Amino acid sequence: MGKNIVIFASGTGTNAENIIRYFEKKKSASIKIKLVLSNKKEAQVLERAKRLNIPCRYIPKNDWEKGEEILSLLQSNEIDLIVLAGFLLKVPDSLLEAYPRRIVNIHPALLPKYGGKGMYGNRVHEAVAAAGETETGITIHYINKEYDKGEIISQVTCPIQPDDTPEEIASKVHALEYEYYPQVIESLLS
Repeated sequence: MGKNIVIFASGTGTNAENIIRYFEKKKSASIKIKLVLSNKKEAQVLERAKRLNIPCRYIPKNDWEKGEEILSLLQSNEIDLIVLAGFLLKVPDSLLEAYPRRIVNIHPALLPKYGGKGMYGNRVHEAVAAAGETETGITIHYINKEYDKGEIISQVTCPIQPDDTPEEIASKVHALEYEYYPQVIESLLS
């Protein structure tokens, strides 16, 4: 029997598109991206999903906080795994309880460093550069009630040169995200 994924995203959706394309290339009926949900009405991820023929929806913040509508939507789509890809809203407790160890996130640094509320995107890369780190990477983890504190599933590193800008660090980290996030998702469902 196949496994179904929903992607939660708030922004441009490059990671979401990469994940969708990864599973499309597999041409496997065993893992399917069933739905993309966003908390931002104008998020580019919704346009990307439409272009890729993936059902998608905007859900207002108030409905995310309640969680019932989302839970019902996930259950009706027989969702096995929730994948966060640049999702900038706290996942409601009702979803955490309904999907234990079945909600994964990717963080653009090596947790526990540079994690927590407000640490996302370029803020992370700027902090890594300012600290003079010699390496960074990605952390794929289950989520829990605390930002970036869930059990780590996988970490992948890359070196940083002393003169790397936050933009150059971001580019290295994005390459790791695109290569490894879909693979880890696949391994979790195999």
